[in-house]
Amino acid sequence: MKNVYLILTILGTVLPILFFAGVFHAEAIGLAGFIPALFANSVAGGFTADIVIASIAFWVFMFTAPTGPKPWLFVVLNLCIGLSCALPAYLYRRAALQEAQQSQPGSQAQVAG
Repeated sequence: MKNVYLILTILGTVLPILFFAGVFHAEAIGLAGFIPALFANSVAGGFTADIVIASIAFWVFMFTAPTGPKPWLFVVLNLCIGLSCALPAYLYRRAALQEAQQSQPGSQAQVAG
């Protein structure tokens, strides 16, 4: 699954940047114009609300999870690029940590049976 998370992280980084860069270039707007565009109509507002709520749920999960990577990098990714980058990046890092933990001598990896 780690490779799937990595591919999704790459796609979740590149695709939003392509769309946003096109808007910033074509419309010549900055951040001040971008925020109102997120709520330009009911559809855009609905998608924006969905992503904001999902992002908050993701942050709560990361900060309350007993194990896993430190959340701050993923909060920054979420704010600067988006949830489509931050979530799969977090899952990739979490899988990598679990894999490393299971390969350590003395660790007790569970065997499916």
